[in-house]
Amino acid sequence: MHPTNFRTFDLNLLRVFDEVMAERSLTRAARNLSLTQPAVSNALRRLREALGDELVRRSGQAMEPTPRATAIWPDVREALRQLQRSLGPEVFDPAHTEATFVLAMADATAAVVMPGLVDLLETGAPGIQIRVKPLATRDPRRLLADEAADMAIGYFPAVMADLAAGQQSGEDASYLHQRLYHGEYVCVMRRGHPLAALPDAEFTIERYCAARHMLVSFSGRAYGFIDEALALLGHKRRVAVTVNQFFTAGKIVAQSDMLTVLPQHFIGATGLADEIVWRELPFPVPAVHVDALWHRRHQPARAHEWLRGAVARSARLSARR
Repeated sequence: MHPTNFRTFDLNLLRVFDEVMAERSLTRAARNLSLTQPAVSNALRRLREALGDELVRRSGQAMEPTPRATAIWPDVREALRQLQRSLGPEVFDPAHTEATFVLAMADATAAVVMPGLVDLLETGAPGIQIRVKPLATRDPRRLLADEAADMAIGYFPAVMADLAAGQQSGEDASYLHQRLYHGEYVCVMRRGHPLAALPDAEFTIERYCAARHMLVSFSGRAYGFIDEALALLGHKRRVAVTVNQFFTAGKIVAQSDMLTVLPQHFIGATGLADEIVWRELPFPVPAVHVDALWHRRHQPARAHEWLRGAVARSARLSARR
């Protein structure tokens, strides 16, 4: 093993190493550290010389760590976190702080989270601004890694499965999450639709699939988790129209003979409750869990800690209404 003279070792190089390992990208590490990419490359070169190891190698568009880098990173990261905690905790007073947070979520999720969050801002955080941007994916990790949003809120089954698998195998998670609430998706149609008055026993999966459907798809792809559930049962529905907002789907379904699937809690927020009816889907679908997801770089920040708590409280307030 290459000997390292700790007395002359530049500890700033470890901050660069930590970001490069977390991001697997010199460009993103440089942005996070407010450095130029050449400065990060130079720091990485000096660290390689000090440790006698290549540390990371380019693999396509990403950086692949060496076994030595993988072995020392947990200790380096924990040491940096301890120093951060010891050298002066960040002070964040929401009542006297001006800050802006960007949240990515669908309109149905915003209908749950935002009313309570606005109440919290008006009563205790007048200088805080919240920007909500539409969620265009079921996997917002790239959005968070690129700092296009501080937090994503929604139903992310594939992401949660990946994080759970990584935790079981001992991997260090780059993304953290918090369960906010549980939801249920239901079949929605206009009042007077031929299927609306059928007894439950006659609202079959065959009749459901034979109807024309409107799909809410964040990505625009005309295939969603309802279609996956149907495929497992050997069925397929006819998706005639695809939109990217739940409210749009409810509005159009109220004026047509199409069916759509909406979160049950969102129906009251549409203002269309007198024009539409909902029925339980005539086949099993996975449980819907709504999570807040964020990048681990925000975990120790007091401002982001406040944001996580505010979002969680808002979701709880909405659940009680």
